[in-house]
Amino acid sequence: MADSPSTPSPTPLSSQPNSSHSSIDSPQGDLVQDRGDAGYNKSLKNRHLQMIAIGGSIGTGLFMGAGGRLKEGGAGLVFAYAICGIFAFLMVRALGELAIRRPSSGAFVSYAREFLGEKGAYITGWFFFLDWSVTVMADITAVALYLHYWKNLQVVPQWAFALIALVLVFILNMLNVKMFGEAEFWFALIKVAAIVSFMVAAIVAIVLGLHTGTTSTGEAITAGAHNIVGNGGFFPEGFPIVLALTLGVVFAFGGTEMVGVAAGEAKDAEKILPKAINSMILRIFVFYVGSVMLLALVLPYTSYSKTESPFVTFFSGIGVPYAGDIIQVVVLTAALSSLNAGLYATGRTLRSMAVAGEAPRVAAGLNKHQVPAGGIIMTAALGLLGVVLNAYLPGDAFDIVMNLAGIGIAGTWGAILVTHLAFLRRVDDGKEVRPAYRMPGAPWTNYAALAFFTVVVASNLTDPAGRWTLALFAVVLVMMVAGWYAVRGRIRGDLLDEVLADEVDGSGSASTHDA
Repeated sequence: MADSPSTPSPTPLSSQPNSSHSSIDSPQGDLVQDRGDAGYNKSLKNRHLQMIAIGGSIGTGLFMGAGGRLKEGGAGLVFAYAICGIFAFLMVRALGELAIRRPSSGAFVSYAREFLGEKGAYITGWFFFLDWSVTVMADITAVALYLHYWKNLQVVPQWAFALIALVLVFILNMLNVKMFGEAEFWFALIKVAAIVSFMVAAIVAIVLGLHTGTTSTGEAITAGAHNIVGNGGFFPEGFPIVLALTLGVVFAFGGTEMVGVAAGEAKDAEKILPKAINSMILRIFVFYVGSVMLLALVLPYTSYSKTESPFVTFFSGIGVPYAGDIIQVVVLTAALSSLNAGLYATGRTLRSMAVAGEAPRVAAGLNKHQVPAGGIIMTAALGLLGVVLNAYLPGDAFDIVMNLAGIGIAGTWGAILVTHLAFLRRVDDGKEVRPAYRMPGAPWTNYAALAFFTVVVASNLTDPAGRWTLALFAVVLVMMVAGWYAVRGRIRGDLLDEVLADEVDGSGSASTHDA
């Protein structure tokens, strides 16, 4: 539990000046506490963690990205969502096993440091930062596109709406973590209500064969299986297209790992984390696979667009007054929720890296609200590139950043799985004891998931746009390698004591907590 925020002075976490961890007593023996966990206020409750798990796994990738993916690949997208969902769940179970053992706001970066060393932490952390900093760009782009749904708002440039969204959510994240938890709780609740409403309306439309839209030639469209059967089946554009689109589906599941980050600031994480993770597989198949299947049944795949949410397309076509407007507000909320979660997670991950010297020191400090302000500012600053992208390439901005974020997500998930494998090797050597909550089928499920994510990334070689994405990623990878050689000589474990001292001397306060 966290000490009071008014703790007058910091307590050094380790007597080892060059270690980024300290040993603590626990029922499982000596565990390693990441120094980046010090100072946080454990304010997140069960309802917050449950909704963060939901909010992380339902976002822009589904509400915005599914439309463009359906348009390009057809109903076969359902299978891509189902398979990706299974492997995403296995990844979160691996992360959950590590988090139950030692909850940490540094999450997978902290665990990578413990089991793979500083190089592993560096790679994992910067993959995650790439993932979410680019996702921030995708989310502010989605917000701008959603607002342009209303004609009277189209006079405002797309980049201006993107900037406003970034600033508003940045301010929210600079407040205390309980404020974040409350915001994410209500954001997620609205998203769940919207999807349930869509599913009920879609099922009614399918059962009754209701009118759901009009073709470009003026013919009426009705809901039913004929929208799949009569339009080329599940793979009207071929299976390779669906495989190439799977990276976008990975992007849709990005954020499922967020529950591991939130565990470090949750009360009784050991009790509530398994509940949050175990319920994820049901949400995946109901909200994702179920929603995409219903979207394929209510309208032909050619009716959807990459510039409009498919849920808005459906509700606008059924003829109910203002239905499209209402769902547009909901998907706007979903984008803000994803943006909110992205800034939350990257700020904490960068702090975990900064206290070890793997990221700029400015990311290591907490503000007076016990929020990692430096890391959040760095992410928001990079998000400004998304504003520029919306100014010069407004029509393609979302697709450009989505695939790059997808590679970052696949890299992050791969690092989590490799870290879990390293943990299992320690177990085999008798140096660790697995908690009762375990990843099923490990280590074979780890290998299967790693192989799947590798195939998904490599499949982009078959797509011209995908090749550009991979080329851009190669440039980023070279920069990451160069960065490692630049910082490896200054990686240190004693920085946090100095950071905490600075916070106490200043206007903020610090605290330490037991893991």
